[in-house]
Amino acid sequence: MEREEAEKRIIKLRELINDYRYHYHVLDESIMSEAAADSLKHELTLLEEKYPGLITPDSPTQRVAGRPLDKFTKVRHERRMISLADVFSEEEVSDWISRNEKLISGGEIKEFFTDIKMDGLACALKYRDGLFYQAVTRGDGLVGEDVTLNVRTIENIPFRVEEKGDVEVRGEIVIFKEDFERLNELQRKKGEPEFANPRNLAAGTIRQLDPKVAALRPLKFIAYDLVKPDLPTWYEAYEMLRRLGFRTSNEDKVFKNSERKELFKYIQDLDEYRKGLKFNTDGMVIKINDRKVYDKLGIVGKTPRGAVAFKFPAEESTTVVRDIVISIGRTGAATPVAILDPVVVAGSTVRHATLHNADEISRLDLRIGDTVIIYKAGDIIPQVKEVLTALRPNGAEKYNFEEALKRQYPELKFSRPEGEVVYRVEGESADYILKRSVEYYASKGALDIEGLGEKNVDALVGAGLVAGIPDLYRLKISEVAKLERFGELSAKNLITAIEQSKTPRLAKFITALGIRHVGASTATALARTFKTLDKLVEATENDLLSVPDIGGVVAESILAWFSDEDNLKMLAELKELGVSPIPETDSDLPLAGKSYIVSGTLESMGREEAEDRLRALGATVTSSVTKTTTALILGEKPGKSKLEKAQKLNIPTINEDEFKKLIS
Repeated sequence: MEREEAEKRIIKLRELINDYRYHYHVLDESIMSEAAADSLKHELTLLEEKYPGLITPDSPTQRVAGRPLDKFTKVRHERRMISLADVFSEEEVSDWISRNEKLISGGEIKEFFTDIKMDGLACALKYRDGLFYQAVTRGDGLVGEDVTLNVRTIENIPFRVEEKGDVEVRGEIVIFKEDFERLNELQRKKGEPEFANPRNLAAGTIRQLDPKVAALRPLKFIAYDLVKPDLPTWYEAYEMLRRLGFRTSNEDKVFKNSERKELFKYIQDLDEYRKGLKFNTDGMVIKINDRKVYDKLGIVGKTPRGAVAFKFPAEESTTVVRDIVISIGRTGAATPVAILDPVVVAGSTVRHATLHNADEISRLDLRIGDTVIIYKAGDIIPQVKEVLTALRPNGAEKYNFEEALKRQYPELKFSRPEGEVVYRVEGESADYILKRSVEYYASKGALDIEGLGEKNVDALVGAGLVAGIPDLYRLKISEVAKLERFGELSAKNLITAIEQSKTPRLAKFITALGIRHVGASTATALARTFKTLDKLVEATENDLLSVPDIGGVVAESILAWFSDEDNLKMLAELKELGVSPIPETDSDLPLAGKSYIVSGTLESMGREEAEDRLRALGATVTSSVTKTTTALILGEKPGKSKLEKAQKLNIPTINEDEFKKLIS
């Protein structure tokens, strides 16, 4: 992104983040999920790091939150209550370590201290000569609210500690997950609205003017910092917190700098382990254990250099819609899919999001170029939750679904039956499309499953035994043998042939999927480029366009197919049933890197089989003669134009006997 474009994006991001933060932290209202806001904030941080000259004092990255509410007495913190910079990958953690090592005299950090990052309300507790006297919320980091009366109702906070002088303990006020469920069960029994989540409930409870409300809620305080007295390391501070009678997460650990692999493994393990914790968490805090070094590194803007918060994969994130492609499913339904800038959601990289139908696009008012919030709640394909219109680029046009259908499928006609939301291909029933897709999957040019010709496929579909390609691998001999066209032996032979098709060459499997514009030659090129099906599924438009002979129309068709929710579910089912295409590793094959054309009729085999034999040996098979053609294979009555062009370009010709020697 160039500086001018980045400046426009930064302005829009700041406006949206400031609006979110004001509603969330000042008004106790949420206009989007915290995960989505974190994603926007992270994007802003990266842009400002790239263009530091665009950083302004009023940027959300330079402040903690909005001003505190006027419900309680304001209290200025003696030491600022800071928040931490977020990181989302091991690479970002390593970069953070490297930056700090450059600033440290001697250049090496000895130890890291880690703790789970709790999702609650940050609060500071103050003690004087052993007695608790004040509780103050974070507020804007400099000024918080005196919530002492409410905090006094929290039973796990000690009123007396065995320590003279001033003591300040900081931590999170939380509600445990099981307590939260019990509260909502009571709400349901009373016929009252359920609470949204534990964090909002804890924050709302502490901000109640009546302490009796707080006394009825199962609030808990989990300590994470000892400001006074100041101890040499974070580990020693935690040990003292526990000695003083404070509850910590008990998930804190110390790692030596030489144990970074163990640190990263712990982060990965914690992502799964945290689901069993009593409280909600969205990440892990990593600090330089030596507090003198930590303090010397200082603060940049609102965040300390000596600590970061590793955020676990969010269920929601933000990204940009680069295109909308339409996929035609096995029932003839036209399903739109958003092509996205790759983004990590719930631990996996997401490139597509289903848009369901034309009405959904209209409801969202989604346009190409929009920034959107996407979410993943168990679905294979994530979905668009919301369009952030404040970030919409100038000139973004409304999406015309019918025009897009005409452009992407000029040879097909579509109609939208009355009372339905889905456009469908005219003139073809769902059963017809299903039968032909199964027949094509089993055809000689695809997986070559003997016994699955047109009439047998019609019989299997008609009997309700096959409602999709995965059902082929669920067929039982006893079921098939009952059909009119089958007996025990023919049923057994069919099941055996289907079973043998579970490990096809990747190119054959891609062909069998029946992707529009993808024949055997294109399937071979895809298989050789991407090597595995998983890599092909993840391919971007640019990845596809880099494949020889694939242009924009073919790339769009492939993207549409692998973006369709039904297609991905089918692939997942096939994998579960044991279908495992053999990855392409043809670099050592005898004809790798060579290109052939078969012209005319061969006596010993059909042209399709001849081309398959060449591809199996690593060769590329094309339909037109070019300078890169290795040889033209001639059968009876070859194409005159191809032969003339081969002679003109001095391309060698091979007769059938020479061809048989070549492939033997």
